[in-house]
Amino acid sequence: MTLSRSTLANRLLAALSAAEAGSRASLRGSLAHGTADAYSDIDVEWLVPDAAFPSCLDVVPVLSAVQPVASVRFSPDFLHSPVQRLVFVRFAGVPLFWRLDLDVRTAAADDVPAPAADDEWSRPESALANALGAVKAVARGRFDDARGLLDRGFARIGSADRATGDWAADVARLARACERREPGLAGFAAEIVALA
Repeated sequence: MTLSRSTLANRLLAALSAAEAGSRASLRGSLAHGTADAYSDIDVEWLVPDAAFPSCLDVVPVLSAVQPVASVRFSPDFLHSPVQRLVFVRFAGVPLFWRLDLDVRTAAADDVPAPAADDEWSRPESALANALGAVKAVARGRFDDARGLLDRGFARIGSADRATGDWAADVARLARACERREPGLAGFAAEIVALA
């Protein structure tokens, strides 16, 4: 039996809530509002006790007990915040669109990003996320959004290349450029190219 996105989301909520006493995990975004489409990711807020915040940032053991984890990235926007982190999780064995955007926060979180250094996350992996976002945008008929995502992806890796409107080729060029800069992303890049 194939795992559905709603089943995965519910299992993640249960696992996170059970992982720390006094914590609460809840859906946000389109899944919470009933407006999700086939391309929507899984947005979750995990409200944790203040004292437990540092230990709750080690999310891989909790999440991998639900579904194998392929990649974890922490947004540089909140990387130095003592009360909030935004974590992007890609799971193995499920559609690429089902990325988990996990907002780990305490009651004191105020959504104000802390200053971050430019080298605090993988620019090629971030650009690949743009490529995947462009695939979603094209599938939704949002071509201006797709162009912007691709252009920002190229810029993120220091490439002068830009979107041409040949979407599959544009996505493939960006994905291959990211792979050249960070060969460890070859599998993720290939999945995005195949999806495009």
